Amino acid sequence: MKVQTLYLRVVALLFGVTALAFSGLAMADPPSRVARLGYLDGAVSFSPAGENDWVEARINRPLTTGDRLWTDANGRTEIQIGSAVIRMNAETGVSVLNLDDQITQLQLTEGTLNVRVRRLERGQSFEVNTPNLAFTLREPGSYRIEVDPDDAATIIILRNGEGEVYGDGVAYVIDSRRPYRFTGTDLREYQYGEAPRIDEFDRWSRDRDRRYDSSISARYVSRDVVGYQDLDANGTWRVDATYGNVWTPNRVAVGWAPYRDGHWAWIDPWGWTWVDDAPWGFAVSHYGRWAHIGGTWGWIPGPVRSRAYYAPALVVFVGGGNFQLTISSGNVGGVAWFPLGPREVYRPSYTVSRDYFQNVNRSNTVINNTVINNYYDNSKVTNVVYVNRQVPGAVVAVPVTAFVQSQPVSRAAVQVSRKMIASSPVEIAPAVAPTERSVHGASVRADKKPPARAFERPVVARTAPPAAHVGFAAQQQQLTAKPGRPLDEAARKELQPAAAAPVPVVKMVAPTQEARPSKRPPPATEGDRPGNARGKSDQRKAPAESAPQAQPAQQREPAPAPTAQPPEQKSDRPAQRGKQKPRAEPVAAPSPQAAPPEKAAPPEKAAPPEKAAPAARKPAQRGRPESAPDAAKRAETEVPAAAATPNAQEPPPTVGKSKGKKKSAEELKREEEERKKNQ
Repeated sequence: MKVQTLYLRVVALLFGVTALAFSGLAMADPPSRVARLGYLDGAVSFSPAGENDWVEARINRPLTTGDRLWTDANGRTEIQIGSAVIRMNAETGVSVLNLDDQITQLQLTEGTLNVRVRRLERGQSFEVNTPNLAFTLREPGSYRIEVDPDDAATIIILRNGEGEVYGDGVAYVIDSRRPYRFTGTDLREYQYGEAPRIDEFDRWSRDRDRRYDSSISARYVSRDVVGYQDLDANGTWRVDATYGNVWTPNRVAVGWAPYRDGHWAWIDPWGWTWVDDAPWGFAVSHYGRWAHIGGTWGWIPGPVRSRAYYAPALVVFVGGGNFQLTISSGNVGGVAWFPLGPREVYRPSYTVSRDYFQNVNRSNTVINNTVINNYYDNSKVTNVVYVNRQVPGAVVAVPVTAFVQSQPVSRAAVQVSRKMIASSPVEIAPAVAPTERSVHGASVRADKKPPARAFERPVVARTAPPAAHVGFAAQQQQLTAKPGRPLDEAARKELQPAAAAPVPVVKMVAPTQEARPSKRPPPATEGDRPGNARGKSDQRKAPAESAPQAQPAQQREPAPAPTAQPPEQKSDRPAQRGKQKPRAEPVAAPSPQAAPPEKAAPPEKAAPPEKAAPAARKPAQRGRPESAPDAAKRAETEVPAAAATPNAQEPPPTVGKSKGKKKSAEELKREEEERKKNQ
């Protein structure tokens, strides 16, 4: 009986785990993080996921999987993803292959990126796929990646940090000791050499990094909040007795309210998303809460130590199917909203799990779990008193057509009475279906489009990206059937992508034997040539008179950083002696030479014969060569060898194995005459 009871319990447990797993698959939460288009300069074009059209990029546009960016000549842009910043130089094409809580995967088909990563959480990865290789970051640092479309090459420069390169069946570790230039897709053909000089793009990137590193707002917000750096120059921080840290914008128009200067766009998988016009508007629109304090609006961030969760817009919608606005042409359908206040629950319009529901609220405001769960369990809660609903000017309303067509809200806003606001029901999202214009947002068609080849080249990847986005056309029918509600991941996977939807060409690398590479690229060797399988070192372009003895050391291990000097060698090696001052007269074989002055014994204390022989053979005599003036001075003061006690074991210093030059006949004659005079 006990065995049967235990068996039933095990079966029930397995059934529960299986049901939980399937429910998790059916309810795939959207990513908690998103990328932001944080800086624009020059012509920058943007194409939403699943679309072929290119429009002018706009600041604060949220970017996610499938989006593409192109910077034209003299263009420049910056993408912010949590603690990472990606900067694109002119004529650069980037696609977001995958962006979720675990991975940032970018496709770089041509151009130059400067990547700065300040923090990599456990389990997170950062990967850049190029036509030659897949590059992954091992640790935070600064990285420059270039793709030359004409020469089919990828250049990787690590300012600091460490990364891994993956090719067909091979992978290497590379660090900041040298830049690499790879061709092909098997990592067998590469070059390395001197790091390039810092250019204008690098200087601009460093200036931006310094601003971020010294940001004051980092003290008050979670580091995962995207765009907090732009709060520094556009507002002030203060401490409120009720809400704690509060940020207030410096320059806003009279009667301004949050979520008024910007437009609405349809962005999968979140649906209706607010895109703010202000350069500081991203962080305050997608994180935290707003409060009306002392006649001004203040933004209150979530807990500093919490991992921030992105939300498309932290607002409450007002209206319903019968909500009407009065404009010059008559009554029209309208959409209205106001910002959520502190300790108020945000209810997403997209399907989420309980954990996501709790995290997206607790990370953006201080709120009790019991309150959060009550909202999650009862989606039809209506008896909520929202603090900002009663603030004059807080509710913003526009006609439905302006809302759907992503028109600027500040120009299309219609004033509504307080009575109308109080009598209208609140809702999670407006029952309004998007159009193609909603997907592109307020942007106009781009004049500068990328060349066709820019996004058609295949790239090498280590991590398989998700299936390409199906595009808006494939979803439009279902989105119209359930207006205002985005499709969940499972429903999108069942759809067939539109015929014109762009699909990136990705070549997965053959797996390596080791899970994580531990070796570095092979060093260059003397026999390497452009057609060989080994690397091609730029260092082999050294002059022909370089010491040949240095080659074996380079063959044993990779050379140090190009900017550093070669490994130090001992002074007694032939290669080092070749760098000394040339002797006055070269000889084929070593000749005897007296010890240098600092090693020789004083004349009045000549060494005994039995000790002279070892002194002549000491290795110390192979030290610094003697200059001509020193030799002449020593010859005048040195006691002649003949004056010393004869030693049958050692020849005179003027003949035999002396390392100095041989004395001439005149010198020998003069020394003999001086010896006779002394006697």
